[in-house]
Order: sequence, then structure tokens, then C-alpha cells
Amino acid sequence: MSDPIDGKGEMRMKELLLKTDCGMLKGCDNGSCSVFYGVPFAKAERFAYAVPAKTWDGVLDATKPGPACPQNRALHEHFEHPTRRFYHKEFREGQVFAYGEDCLNLNLFVPKNAKDAPVIVFFYGGGFDSGINWESPFDGTALAAHGVITVFANYRVGLLGYLTHEQIRKATGRDGNFGLDDQLCAIKWVKAHIRAFGGDPDNITLMGQSAGAISIQYLCLNHDLEGLFRRAIMMSGAGLFPKFSLPKPAADTHAYWEQFIEVAGVDGFEGLKTAPLDLLFDTVEKMKEIRNDAIYYTMPVVDGVLLKDGVDKLIQSPLALDYLLGYTNNDMFAPVMAYIGNRFGRANGAYIYYFDINSPGDDNRAFHSCDLRYAFGTLNNGWRPYGARDREASEQLVSYLANFAASGDPNGAALPVWKKAGGLRTRVLHIAADQTGMGHAHYCTMLKNMLTKGDPKA
Repeated sequence: MSDPIDGKGEMRMKELLLKTDCGMLKGCDNGSCSVFYGVPFAKAERFAYAVPAKTWDGVLDATKPGPACPQNRALHEHFEHPTRRFYHKEFREGQVFAYGEDCLNLNLFVPKNAKDAPVIVFFYGGGFDSGINWESPFDGTALAAHGVITVFANYRVGLLGYLTHEQIRKATGRDGNFGLDDQLCAIKWVKAHIRAFGGDPDNITLMGQSAGAISIQYLCLNHDLEGLFRRAIMMSGAGLFPKFSLPKPAADTHAYWEQFIEVAGVDGFEGLKTAPLDLLFDTVEKMKEIRNDAIYYTMPVVDGVLLKDGVDKLIQSPLALDYLLGYTNNDMFAPVMAYIGNRFGRANGAYIYYFDINSPGDDNRAFHSCDLRYAFGTLNNGWRPYGARDREASEQLVSYLANFAASGDPNGAALPVWKKAGGLRTRVLHIAADQTGMGHAHYCTMLKNMLTKGDPKA
């Protein structure tokens, strides 16, 4: 079924109504599945923890994406920086995004006539500093064709997601991790309400890439969350990271934010809560000039609630889940990513893939996050001249992920066999330029790419 086109050449999607526990939703039929955009799962004041959404009045219009969390790149895109320019072209070019602090919303892609469908909840990457749930790779239509509901969640990032302060702790008994808590709120909302969309609340798979994958890993270290989700897919992020990047105790970050307040020139923590956003993000830029460690303060912290202890201790006892993880041949610090991923995978019986198809159109190899388009079957949404092998690999990866979400086993008819990690020289699913099959990660290739290519260049 093709989508009707209006006189301006724009796609018109058929509207539909759905009754949920929270109220009526007006979504749309994209010709292949039902789509509900911008569905609120919570509300949060600035520097406060989210309150779950329970009901809304009237019929909620869910035919357009909701606002994203205000983030530094909305005001400071840094087009002069090659990596910023590269990722803008890769995932955001031609799109116009709305930003607002009322940003906790979901986009849901639902198979037609879904009943007890497996559910994937996806969290984007962006270094905990940026990200939007409807950048061009993030479309669940292909997974819906395999019977999977895919939910893309917005969460708070940057200083709005990870500021800490003693006054927060005094008021709430916890400190920081607003963004990580937003993700947990999204999971709980899906668990409570997905049955109205035809989903199985007892078959939820978390999926994320980069910072999204790391977030999932942290949630998988909290045994209070036992039974909330069944599986985890972590792309470019699993295992124990170098010590300098591990979450710090929240109290150890307070001095940084006191300096931030001083540089911003506002009246203490209360002044931050009412300051204009442009002042806050200008101060973020000033702090980067003052301190070369500024990036490490807009990340999760050990808060005693979501992260109860140091990750290096918690990693020894993660939740007993089905795990699937992957990395690319020019991933971020690719050999390190592979080593820590393989170690976690062996210890927890994970399925691991090594993505080794160089992206066509430039010489950035299989760059960090290139596998997103393959995983969601959205090669046509980008600018690259993908060929027959790219499309075959994408169809395979979509099928593997759908099978894993359904049963915990990615294998299926007509797919190359994928075995769990095992052995000292970890065998992984090698998604290569010529074929897909069991093999090993190519550490020499990854090391060469890291030394000669590094971050992508436009």
C-alpha cells in the first residue's frame, strides 16, 4: 500500500484513533504500520525529577513529533568542527527540530493488528549531551513489519539532564541523573500502558546506542529493576569503561556546578532554575574554555538510587537478562570498545556482532553509529549510495533484532547462525562486506582505523 501524496508533493498519512489508559490518541497510518508521535510519558520542572503522565484531556494529537530537550547544539552547532558537521549531515540535515523543556515524549511504531507484540524501547546516543528521538535513522517501520513495536524515547541531556547540587539532595534525598531517571520513567510508562497499543508488557527489550547503550548498561546494574524489562541491546557501549569516564559520586561533582553558577553570574541554584536557556548554554561554552574536563560533568553520577555504587563494582553482578551487543570497525576507540564488549559478552552469555562494512560515500570506514541505519532499515533516509550488500546486511540485522526481541534468540530461518560469545578469542557475528557469519573482530583493522581515521571527518 503506497502513501497518498498531496498537491505539494508531501506525504499525507491516514489518521487513526486509539483509546489508551491515559486518554484518546490521534495517530497516523504510514501505509505499513500505525505511528504515534510525541506521546507524553512524564513532565518535569527544570532540575527536578520527572512525574509520570497519567491522563490527558480530550484527544491528544500524536501525528507530529514532540519537542526535544534543549541542548547545546541548538544554539552552538559548531559547524566549524568536523565531527559536528559530519553528524549533522549524517542524521539531521534537512530536518527542523522543536526544542522545549516539556520534552519527555515517545514515538511509537506499531504493527497493524498488533496483539501481545514484543516491544523495543530505544534510547539515542549523543554523549549524554545531545540527541533527539526522531533523527533520520529512528523509524520503526521495518521492525513493525517483523511484528515488533518500537518506542523511541526523548530524555533530558546535558546540564538539564545531569546537573548536581546539594539543594537537590536536601530536597529529594538523591542528586543528579535526571536524564537516566527519565529513561526509567519511559520504561515504566511503556510497561504500564503498552497493552493498549497491542504490546506485551512482559516482553520489553531495551535498546540503545553509544550514550543510550551506556545508560541501559547502568540500568542493568540495578537489581531494584528486576522484572521491569527482559532483554538489552547495546550498540557501541557495553562493559567496564576506562576509569576516567566512570560515573563519579554525585558529591564529587558539586564543586564543578558551583563554579558553573559563578561563571553564569546567577543567584545560586535558584537562579539557575529561572535563568534563560541561552545564558545556561553560553555558560556551558565558557566552562569548556576554562576546564578541559567539562564534558565529564554532564554524565550520570553515582547517586545511591539508580547507581548505588561504583560501576566497577556493580558490573560484577548485572541483571540476569538476554544480552546482545555490537561495535564497528571504526567505533569510538574501537579496539577498546571491542575488548570491553567481548569481556562483558563472554561473562554474560551475550550475542555479539562486529560490524565491518565501510560506509559508502566517503572514507570514514564503519564509523561510530553507522550501524543505526542498518539496524532500523532506514538506509533510504540518508545521503549515502548504499548498494545491494548494504541492503542485504540491513535486512539481516533487522531480522536478528526482531527475533531477539521476540524470544531472546536472534536466529531464524534463512539467517546465518549466530552463536553466543564464548572462548578466550571471542567468536562474534562478523557482518562483513562480502557476507555475514561467525568469526572474530579484526583488532588490527580497528587499531589502524583508530590511529589513521579517528573521529569522522566531513
